Amino acid sequence: MAEINKDTEDGRRASLRDQDLLEDKGTLTHEEVMKLTELTEEELAIEKKLKRRIDFTIMPLVVLVYLMNYIDRNNYAAARLQGLEADLNLKAEEYQTALSILFVGYILGQVPSNLLLNHLGRPSIYLGFFTTAWGLVSALTCLVTSYGGIVAARFVLGLVEAPFFAGVLFYLSKWYTKSELNLRMSIFYSGSLISGAFGNLIAAGILSGLAGKRGLSAWQWLYIIEGSITCFVGLCVMVLLPDFPHTWKRLSPEMKHVANRRMAIDAAEADVDEAGGMSQWKGFKLAMSDPKTYILAIAYMCITGAAGFQNFFPTLTGTLGYSHTISLLLAAPPYVFITFWALGHSILSDRIGNRFYFFMYPIPVTIVGFLIFMFTDSFGPRYFSLFLMCFIFAMNGTTYAWIANAIPRPPAKRAAAFAFINAIGNSASIWTPFVYTKGSAPHYRPALGMNIGLQAVAAICGVTMYIILTRANKRLDRLENENVELSAKEMAKLEKTAQMEGTDIAAARKMQKSYRYMV
Repeated sequence: MAEINKDTEDGRRASLRDQDLLEDKGTLTHEEVMKLTELTEEELAIEKKLKRRIDFTIMPLVVLVYLMNYIDRNNYAAARLQGLEADLNLKAEEYQTALSILFVGYILGQVPSNLLLNHLGRPSIYLGFFTTAWGLVSALTCLVTSYGGIVAARFVLGLVEAPFFAGVLFYLSKWYTKSELNLRMSIFYSGSLISGAFGNLIAAGILSGLAGKRGLSAWQWLYIIEGSITCFVGLCVMVLLPDFPHTWKRLSPEMKHVANRRMAIDAAEADVDEAGGMSQWKGFKLAMSDPKTYILAIAYMCITGAAGFQNFFPTLTGTLGYSHTISLLLAAPPYVFITFWALGHSILSDRIGNRFYFFMYPIPVTIVGFLIFMFTDSFGPRYFSLFLMCFIFAMNGTTYAWIANAIPRPPAKRAAAFAFINAIGNSASIWTPFVYTKGSAPHYRPALGMNIGLQAVAAICGVTMYIILTRANKRLDRLENENVELSAKEMAKLEKTAQMEGTDIAAARKMQKSYRYMV
């Protein structure tokens, strides 16, 4: 922590050197304002190298870990086709209970974990440790022999997986600006989409090649192989993943300065928490007092609930009339397609600078997909509907980026908001498994009808966010107007920004020109 505080203070002093032109001046020229709110040409050149280094170091690691995260979480669905249900003698809704119990443990660990991550300041060790832990739990799941055993294993798996997802969302928001986040978060989320294809291909290979080897069922080999790979990946994360810009030893002092300055400019505030042990608790209270936190949490819960079909994807492809192995292979193409679509979707969202429309357009597409699957019987339309359903995954990267854009600072608030939203969102995964009942096969109309309703609620949340952020930007326009008298609350915020950035009130007010919420 001492190293972090030292580097943060160095960043503040560097920012102060940038602002020394403000001394003894009551009025800022246009050129001086630009110096405050934009990187210089020299800094832009450094930033280009910095982003390249960040992208090629961080993104491959987090995508790989998320790939293993989803494979280890969702191999339960593939194991169902490989004999797990019969070997453990699961009856009635016991399979669904073991599926949903993971998310009870997952939700319980979300908020405390993210606050602890922000406090400790060592994502490499923290995230790497828990990645190794869930890989070990996954591998040992091969030893369960009863319903009670699989429930206990799934619950513990949820607990040790809890720190990863919300932790990485917060972690990426410390490295990337609002105009860069959607693409990076979609690249990160592509790990889960690739797992939908890659995981099922692995499962198909194990089913056809390892079933019965050394006295173990195919589903047991599935857990052993995938869990062991995750343990290795977790150890690599501990060694290779950098923590934060101001603590990464591979960055030169100039790069550290630019890394800190560009994030401060992006939010018109310093990206640091106030000193003192209470900052994490204060950050939690700030997140809980922001209505945007609840709107985004409801939206994400609806998306997660409507995407619950992913836990039954091999079961849905199994209704198309082919063998277990072919059903697993058929699950891959929709995920491969949506992986590329989601990346293009995110590139356009970042380039255009819009979140609302990119959040909204997949909703009618997915509703059409649900309806086709519900009311058709032939292979072509039903398989095509699976591709349309997968458009819901394009919404995720946009949602994650919107969270970071709408709740930008301070870091403790952002960490708590990410964790809370992710916890509420994933609460849908506790109850959605129970609506995909065997009795509703092959059309699963109750479940898919529920998905349509959830998407409608998500649309309402999207419109609400649009209205809130548009109004907030109008307030920022007012704050920027030097002729408008500010309230005590607005003055207090400016004073805090000025103190953190080493500037005066006039400079902090000018910095507001560099920030607007991305709608």
